[in-house]
Amino acid sequence: MGGATNLPPGFHFFPSDEELVVHFLRRKVSLLPCHPDIIPTLPPPHRYNPWELNGKALQAGNQWYFFCRAAQNMASSSGWWNAIGEDEAVRSGGRSVGLKKTLVFSIGEPSQGITTNWTMHEYHLLDGDCIGGSSSSTGGSSSSRKRGHSSIDESSSWVLCRVFDSSCGSQVSFHGEGTELSCLDEVFLSLDDYDEVSLPNKYN
Repeated sequence: MGGATNLPPGFHFFPSDEELVVHFLRRKVSLLPCHPDIIPTLPPPHRYNPWELNGKALQAGNQWYFFCRAAQNMASSSGWWNAIGEDEAVRSGGRSVGLKKTLVFSIGEPSQGITTNWTMHEYHLLDGDCIGGSSSSTGGSSSSRKRGHSSIDESSSWVLCRVFDSSCGSQVSFHGEGTELSCLDEVFLSLDDYDEVSLPNKYN
């Protein structure tokens, strides 16, 4: 995909955590098309160093997005990804729909590595939260139960990753209590600026 967005000119891809989980990861897990279908699927992150993602993952500003299978081995050829802090719940409609893990990249060996500014947010869907993946009733057929188990397996195996160099600053806007603004939010807020512009009246 080479980082192309296939978005109209002037539009930028800066989704919120909720949008990444609900509109992209959940549809990926449910084997449904994403609209727009712009986030590529890559091998697990240990296959690449973070600075090698350019041209492979979707680039939006100083951030790179991609789907991959969840992996236990987070070591690359130059270092490894190390989880920091606690997992954050991603909520939608008043309920938790996913988790966001934060990892930082260190260069060298685990015993004497150097922590870099490369950061990864790894988004996980809660088990069984894919579309059509709700648990079957007690009297459900065995095939329905098998589909339910398959959905749970899929939801735990796929992740969506956002990688960025924190030293470059984030290009995602924040408002209020740390809530991320979506692309549409920014459009509507920008329209408010027109109220502050006084255009000359040539007929005065």
